[in-house]
Amino acid sequence: MIEFQNISKRFPGGTLAVDDFSLVLPSHKATVFVGSSGSGKTTLLRMIDPTAGRVLIDGEDISGLNPVLLRRRIGYVLQATGLLPHRRVVDNIATVPRLNGVPKRVARRDALTLLDTVGLDRSLAERYPDQLSGGQQQRVGVARALASDPDILLMDEPFGAVDPIVRAELQVELNRLQRELGKTTMFVTHDIDEAFAIADQVVIFRTGGVIAQVGTPAEILANPADDFVATFIGADRGKRTLHLQHREGDSATLIVDGDGRPAGILGADR
Repeated sequence: MIEFQNISKRFPGGTLAVDDFSLVLPSHKATVFVGSSGSGKTTLLRMIDPTAGRVLIDGEDISGLNPVLLRRRIGYVLQATGLLPHRRVVDNIATVPRLNGVPKRVARRDALTLLDTVGLDRSLAERYPDQLSGGQQQRVGVARALASDPDILLMDEPFGAVDPIVRAELQVELNRLQRELGKTTMFVTHDIDEAFAIADQVVIFRTGGVIAQVGTPAEILANPADDFVATFIGADRGKRTLHLQHREGDSATLIVDGDGRPAGILGADR
């Protein structure tokens, strides 16, 4: 469990990025922070040194922990992947275990297993990052984040640099990993559709780290807290109001939005 208690963050020069923020992120669930640029969501994800307040991990105040050792206990996945270009894929994945003292042979063996976990062929292990596609690089980034078997995953717009098809595939893959591994995941995005696709808990931000609404995707869709949230999720434009439409000659029933644009087809119950 991650708990933010009355967190504030002021940067040198006086800019207040987050003001008196409190929230509990439940264990083994995916919490997604979503908001526009400048809303403080990434600042909170990187909050090891708040100006005021406390951050607790499983009840332990992180201010008393060694920052380097703390970072090694947490898996990070970034938009730019952060892969080391001069190291092969297998050695990129093994980076943190090696820093933690795991023998090279064991770390490389475990890295190959993680390639299986994230859906990559082991034949990619000896390649360099620039020999991979963007989607493959992000999967390697996820594998590296999992290499030390952390309880917590922090993901900062990890799929923002790939095309929409690959992005959707990675979202599905992340949901699978979350079901199988049960990590406490904190995911930052500016895309509300991505938030709804991934989250157990969604946190919608106003500027300055102010929470507009917290809830499951279903709760927020059914009951937007105010006009700001309704606009943010598209409910005020009919985007979220879907209808069934059956057209003569078509075998499938269409799902259309409030403007009549196709949003999908009605499938059989599973």
